[in-house]
Amino acid sequence: MASPDGASGGPEEPELSITLTLRMLMHGKEIGSIIGKKGETVKRIREQSSARITISEGSCPERITTITGSTDAVFRAVSMIAFKLEEDLGSGDGVGGRTPVTLRLVIPASQCGSLIGKAGAKIREIRESSGAQVQVAGDLLPNSTERAVTVSGVPDTIIQCVRQICAVILESPPKGATIPYHPGLSLGTILLSANQVRGSG
Repeated sequence: MASPDGASGGPEEPELSITLTLRMLMHGKEIGSIIGKKGETVKRIREQSSARITISEGSCPERITTITGSTDAVFRAVSMIAFKLEEDLGSGDGVGGRTPVTLRLVIPASQCGSLIGKAGAKIREIRESSGAQVQVAGDLLPNSTERAVTVSGVPDTIIQCVRQICAVILESPPKGATIPYHPGLSLGTILLSANQVRGSG
């Protein structure tokens, strides 16, 4: 029994119409590199990529960098960030080869199953075709329903890898409510907001 093609509006939408949001977990040194002197670097990345980039406030060692825009704009921003980190944080020890860069993406746990695939088939395919190392954390990030997905390699392989990860998560929207990870947020704050939701029996 043939079902008519595209009867229910398939996933084939023009790529530019898709807005993508990518969250990355970064350490202080990485954040300093991305912001640059007087914010010049992040301003340049915003202008040249056309992506919206926000960096979470806070005094804790980890911060969340959020990149939003068309898929092309987001990939341009990730590319510029990866090359900037290689330039600033590379070991520069003169040993042949380039220093690998590591990006930690923050992804809702409900999407990680699609990313890993049956018996790890999808993540293996992404590793092999991009040349980057990819690891999905087994545990949730504290007080959230998100996991860290660590991508390591030279910038070119990282960009290929992030493109493929984004293709998977765009095809598999998160299921249920997502509690986003906020570095340094205490459990007390979470419990307080949970208690406010409860009705008084």
